[in-house]
Amino acid sequence: MALSGLDIYKLLPKTNCKKCGFATCLAFAMQLAKKASSVENCPFISQEAKDKIISASLAPIKSISLESRCGELILGGEKVLFRHEEKFFNPCAIGIIFEDSLSEAKLIEKISDVKRLSFERVGEILTVDVVALKYSGIDAGKYIDSFKAIINNCDFVVALICDDTDVIKKVVEIANGRDLIIYCFGKEFDIEKFSHFASNKNLSFVLVAEDLDSLNILTLKCEQLKFKNLLIDTGEKNLSDKLWDLTQIRRLSLKKHIRSLGYPVSCIIEQTSPEAIINKASCYILKYASMILVKSDAPEVIFPLLTLRQNIYSDPQKPLQVEPKSYAVGQVDKDSPVLVTTNFSLSYFTVLSEVEASRVPSYIVSVDTEGMSVLTAWAAEKLTPESITKALEKDNIKDKVDHKKLVIPGYVSVMSGDLQEKSGWQVTVGPKEASGIPSFLKKYK
Repeated sequence: MALSGLDIYKLLPKTNCKKCGFATCLAFAMQLAKKASSVENCPFISQEAKDKIISASLAPIKSISLESRCGELILGGEKVLFRHEEKFFNPCAIGIIFEDSLSEAKLIEKISDVKRLSFERVGEILTVDVVALKYSGIDAGKYIDSFKAIINNCDFVVALICDDTDVIKKVVEIANGRDLIIYCFGKEFDIEKFSHFASNKNLSFVLVAEDLDSLNILTLKCEQLKFKNLLIDTGEKNLSDKLWDLTQIRRLSLKKHIRSLGYPVSCIIEQTSPEAIINKASCYILKYASMILVKSDAPEVIFPLLTLRQNIYSDPQKPLQVEPKSYAVGQVDKDSPVLVTTNFSLSYFTVLSEVEASRVPSYIVSVDTEGMSVLTAWAAEKLTPESITKALEKDNIKDKVDHKKLVIPGYVSVMSGDLQEKSGWQVTVGPKEASGIPSFLKKYK
């Protein structure tokens, strides 16, 4: 549990020596409580007190940092039960499971398919993060060859779903510093055989046990062996039981401060039907999974999950926004239309896609409405004749076109006269819905 400034003060030497950079030990304690200073700045603190302060300041759920194709992939590190309390920070990783029975050619083809599972939504690139290789237990050589094909043909984080420690050791040697996630299946997996890998930052271990008590024992054992990069998993269960496990793990780590369960949680979905995968994976994204591995690379399965993940891991107190300015769409010229919208990402990108579909080169002026949509911004007096006029002047849009004609959303047609008077631009009321933009622009002059 995080310590208050007074709790920290009780652990300090109370010498007021000022060597920490603060006038008193109390002032230093208050800064430590706000994480604005480091306990290392106190030269006289005891090791026992230092350990207590550092331990109390650790995040209730540890985080793991991995290198993925889109940069750094962070699992865990969450601080709240509900996103409205603050927000969820590190998006749940989504991965695809490959069977080692696939031929090398088919596996490479599958990898190419997974690489194409990427699309842009409201300015963000959404893609999968992990590929997992499942060991059938039949041919160790085939598994190793399949692993080589994966690391030679993609830059995803790789997960090894394998209960043969000898096979895993060979794969780790081949990986040559590649980030790997290794599944350890409870009593069947001798974690002590990997104790010399405990400090290896490239290896993360998923501890699998059916119940929380067994997981607790496993994590404590791994902590004694100095393992740092750990995930936990309660195995394949029906949806209600799995959600119970996920919720209790988050509650116990955050509310009861049980650090032995304060690790990122991984889930494997064994079903192959699209409906079952989407049903389970959606629930796990909503309820605290840090990584989900599925047995499908179908776009109609993966894209809904990526979209849901983006929505859940956005900040509910801060709408997604684009930079308020004018954007040129297509090969614009001095006669191109000028359209107005807000800087709410969904509004802007919806308008953008329709303008692109019209094939009429245009300017889109994104007005700073603090991330509100058109009607919300108008009701909150953020989208006003004054704010639009200010946006036009700030971006000098008049220097980019030879006309002074402006198109505003149909839902705010009531402001057209006032806007025309204040801005000096001729105002045309456009369609209420973005879907009407293509036909509107083709007739607009």
